[in-house]
Amino acid sequence: MQRVGVEEFLRGAAQHELIDVRSPAEYARGHIPGAVNIPLFDDQERARVGTVYKQRSRQQAIDLGLELVGPKLRPLADQARQVAAGRPLQVYCWRGGMRSEKMAWLFETAGLQTAVLQGGYKAYRQYLHDFFAALTNLIVLQGPTGSGKTEILQALADMGEQVLDLEGLAHHRGSAFGGLGMPPQPTTQQFQNDLLQAVRTFDKQQPVWVESESLTIGKVYLPESLWQNMNRAPVVAVTLPVEERIKNIIRHYGHFPVAELSERIARLRQRMGGQHVQEAIGLLGKGDLPAAVRLLLHYYDKAYAHSARTYKAGRVTEVNLQGNNPAEHARQVLVAVKNIVL
Repeated sequence: MQRVGVEEFLRGAAQHELIDVRSPAEYARGHIPGAVNIPLFDDQERARVGTVYKQRSRQQAIDLGLELVGPKLRPLADQARQVAAGRPLQVYCWRGGMRSEKMAWLFETAGLQTAVLQGGYKAYRQYLHDFFAALTNLIVLQGPTGSGKTEILQALADMGEQVLDLEGLAHHRGSAFGGLGMPPQPTTQQFQNDLLQAVRTFDKQQPVWVESESLTIGKVYLPESLWQNMNRAPVVAVTLPVEERIKNIIRHYGHFPVAELSERIARLRQRMGGQHVQEAIGLLGKGDLPAAVRLLLHYYDKAYAHSARTYKAGRVTEVNLQGNNPAEHARQVLVAVKNIVL
């Protein structure tokens, strides 16, 4: 049985099948992208073993584990063979201890080449936080609601720039309306794991573009170290005439049912004020989307100005845009930042 560190484990992921042997609940909270769950214990069994360990002794917990696992050895080996499909395996548990070691022994006994992640998922999560703490080659794209930032980032990616799509991976566009039309959000752990997967192979000598975000996107949290680096990074602040912004917002959200949009507006009551919320909902009900959006932008622009003043400490490059051409906007942004030194 070979033990490998996190870096080697991730480098080898493309040539191996990844097996997470933790319980289904642990796996659901967050796992290394691409890993298949073959749990040594189900959730109830893991709880029983843990209780015995805490209340009695380590040896009695081991004995209970052996009793629980014995009848499952053949099915576990068969499942691993099916997943492996002739490829070697890489296995991990929480700390890289007994669960992964015993499963690796079983898999190797069944004829499968197996390596164990040293330190387990816990070491992987520490690697993740250290990685984002060192990710300083960032450029933050900032702009008020409706400025087309997502489309500009996509155009930059099409031009070969390195773009970390925070909102795409979070399945949320931010704001009270951000979840409309998006898949269910992942857990915070899984979101962060997916971020690492997306950025880990980027060239550290070249800039990584990210959209300005708060610490949370919907219900998920950015890694704290990543968010702190975003707040220190150089900023490209784009502006777009308000009429173009209104068109962009209607293009994104205008096709959703009025009842659904009204419910999202109602969520802003505490921050926007009941009178303004009712006015916006009334305009929406009359079919006057431009007027409703214009009223909402009054609130969102104040929130944007506060965030821009409070959190971003990096130097700011302003780019004034016109029209609705993301590719042209991306070219203007690139011209504006050509002299930025990360």
